[in-house]
Amino acid sequence: MAHAPFTAGPAGTTPDAPAPVVIKKYANRRLYNTETSSYITLEHLATMTRDGRDFQVFDAKTGEDITRSVLTQIVMEEEATGQTMLPVPFLRQIIAMYGDSMQSMVPHYLEASMAAFSENQTKFRDAALKPFEQLAKQNLALFQAATEMLTGGKLAPKPAPPAPAADAEVAALKAQLAALQARIDRMAKE
Repeated sequence: MAHAPFTAGPAGTTPDAPAPVVIKKYANRRLYNTETSSYITLEHLATMTRDGRDFQVFDAKTGEDITRSVLTQIVMEEEATGQTMLPVPFLRQIIAMYGDSMQSMVPHYLEASMAAFSENQTKFRDAALKPFEQLAKQNLALFQAATEMLTGGKLAPKPAPPAPAADAEVAALKAQLAALQARIDRMAKE
């Protein structure tokens, strides 16, 4: 699932973003979405967050903005599922910062860090997938050619010669396959 980038700003909004959805939390712990006029769960709020939809949670009785505590509760529930993201040393450092003279700087630092991470996230994904994309294209071309040869169809037109870097990658893959085949042959003889 694609995640919306982290946005730094008042209440996580951007100037052209729609107004935050107002959520009311009642004493019985039920959450009411005023936009859809329906009761929702913390999982709904987590999904809204992942989709980049901003919301604010208010205590229905007092009108107090309790968004921060509800978001913290969502993080706690996500961490409890076993797919943890926050390492114990990090949590200890956060707790140790409460009451410290640097406490007021931590939120700004964390916001800036997350904004930078979000900006680089797309670059990281592209860089990680680019070699596999080229390899997949080559594999598809080889598969199509083999299929046509096996089915007696016309030979596919010759693909454009691969780039020099691709030749080196193919040679490296062939060498790895040969080494694996040799290992399998040795194991079969034993």
